[in-house]
Amino acid sequence: MQRQRAILFVLLFTSFAWFYQGGGWNQNSRFDLVRAITNEGTLNIDPFKNSTGDKAFHDNHYYSDKAPGIALTAVPVVAAVRPFYKAFGGDPETYEGLALLSYVATVFTAGLFTALAGVCLFSLCMELGATEGGALFAALTYTLATPIWPLATIFIGHAFAAALLVFAFAAAMRIGADPARDVRLGAIVGLGAGWATVSEFPAAIPAMLLALLTAMRAWPLGRARVLRILAALAVCATACAGVLMIYQWACFGSPFHVAYGSEQGYVGMDKGFFGVQTPRLIRLRRILFGEYRGLLPLAPALALAPIGFVLMTIRDHSDAAASGRPDAAAAARRDQRLAAAFAFAIGVYFILLNASYNYWEGGWSYGPRHATPGIPFLCIGLAFLWTAVPAAGRWVLAAFSAYGAALTLIAVATMPLPPANLREPVRQLLLPAFLDGDLALNTQTFASGSADSDFRAHHEPRAAFNLGMKMRLGTGHAGLAPLAVVWAWCGYALIAGATARRRSSSSPSRPPSPPLTSA
Repeated sequence: MQRQRAILFVLLFTSFAWFYQGGGWNQNSRFDLVRAITNEGTLNIDPFKNSTGDKAFHDNHYYSDKAPGIALTAVPVVAAVRPFYKAFGGDPETYEGLALLSYVATVFTAGLFTALAGVCLFSLCMELGATEGGALFAALTYTLATPIWPLATIFIGHAFAAALLVFAFAAAMRIGADPARDVRLGAIVGLGAGWATVSEFPAAIPAMLLALLTAMRAWPLGRARVLRILAALAVCATACAGVLMIYQWACFGSPFHVAYGSEQGYVGMDKGFFGVQTPRLIRLRRILFGEYRGLLPLAPALALAPIGFVLMTIRDHSDAAASGRPDAAAAARRDQRLAAAFAFAIGVYFILLNASYNYWEGGWSYGPRHATPGIPFLCIGLAFLWTAVPAAGRWVLAAFSAYGAALTLIAVATMPLPPANLREPVRQLLLPAFLDGDLALNTQTFASGSADSDFRAHHEPRAAFNLGMKMRLGTGHAGLAPLAVVWAWCGYALIAGATARRRSSSSPSRPPSPPLTSA
């Protein structure tokens, strides 16, 4: 199984690292903070303020208006690469230098963490009782057949925060029979949920839900273990909060002053709680079904996730039941129901949050990006739906996911954040460009504050590219050929491994898998 996880990671990480998407106001605001720290040794972005319209102004200085988590995570990576680039004669402040540093920052934050989260989700679904095929379907749908894939190729916080929440959720569900893992698992929950909040402030509510889940998992284990687990969680979560408070104090003079409180130009942020009010039905309809930002037209497999959650609560998918161990089967059923309740709650929370936000459309976006951190949790339901349905149903599920993956490939290959003035971005821009072999359309760099509105003019050097272009395979579909080879090899290896294990599992000598609580 370790080999399967490694192959899955290679497939996902390559898929994310293959594309460099250039800049944008959101990305530039975050990367400006990285540049300020690594170049200037300061937190204000005054030297780079013209590269973005997403900025805060306080005490005669400009700051990034974004949650700082992903930028702070990228600082050590960029700081390590800069001197090497300079040693080989490169200038980090040229277009080429900024492209390299921003590419590295993106790949080793959003890309790397999302790939790891896909592997983590695969493992967790199997531990909860899904088949290997169901777990793989959920992991691939999450990472490659939804708007998560484009977000994993750009330097913004949604995919990064989603990955951290997945780590925290998996750690909470793994709390159980092994006391040696108590501190580690509690710490992962605290770090994952805490840093997700530092990276995307709306993750605070799921972070609290995950703390509750951890407490519920720990409670039956005895007082000493409960205290050990919750203490590790609290210490790590407090450390994350401390970093955020120190950052805000250094920038704005108060540990409680959020950058959005000093943001310029977005009057909708003054209504409600930083722009969040009560959910509106018209927004919810557009978020789920609309051609402009609709999630389900882009990722139709997610529409079936609620059925999977229902099956998790009423059916037993565990090996323990088949082996005739009633206690283990009961524990496995409890695990599935608890996981279903919290995963569904987190997924629904992000959708309702998006419907509550005054800027619900997310500006330039492929789908409703504010709802996307809930996607991996919805995909847990898909793992159990795949496990429960017969072969014909799996073909239907695979077709839905393949359709979503095809659309997402079109977006990630052309423009992962299509302009906000396009009412049907796939039909009006992304699909025609892809069919023409016109890829990497974004014209905004990390040094500029505006994009050329003629996205298909392609002034050199390009703001965006894929690695096939750098291999001199051309600017069209040929640049995707090496990625297709990686997919083909990884797909074959994953299917062959799963087939071999399925044949082996049919042997009566195979011992049953333990329930999650004793894993």
